[in-house]
Amino acid sequence: MGTPFKELLDRIDFRILLKYALYMFLALICQTMLFSEFRILGVCPMALPAVAVAVGMVEGGSWGAFFGLILGVFTDMAYVESTILFTVIFPVLAFAAGFLTHFFINRRFFAYMGAAALALLATAVMQMVGTMAADGWSGAMLRTVLLQTLWSLPPAALAYPPLIRWIRH
Repeated sequence: MGTPFKELLDRIDFRILLKYALYMFLALICQTMLFSEFRILGVCPMALPAVAVAVGMVEGGSWGAFFGLILGVFTDMAYVESTILFTVIFPVLAFAAGFLTHFFINRRFFAYMGAAALALLATAVMQMVGTMAADGWSGAMLRTVLLQTLWSLPPAALAYPPLIRWIRH
């Protein structure tokens, strides 16, 4: 009988773990270097919440939350104006997606897009709340939340198929 740590290491597939690390790295690079350059009415898409949701739906709540935590930490490090928002919200979104997938929704693309849209909206709202705390309320904030959510849907649609095809097979 082995130690619990050895049993845990025996259950981890390091090949898949490395694929997830590469997936996260590519998603961060796309977000910080590519998506930040595409502005519609001054708003950039934010695809990383959808990435956290995708992993939560595929791997389940616990592993999704772990991935979301790591993704959130690196996202917060990538943005100067961010404090701990993404470190907190990405694990919650990934866990919620994993929970919903386990009990209520399937893992198909349509269900993913619905969950991703809700995650994108929740992230934009949390960003707005942080801005409101510092600068006060402005009607333009609501417009920005809606534009960011809509503008983030096309990149979110690109986040799920590689995860299913490349990482899990």
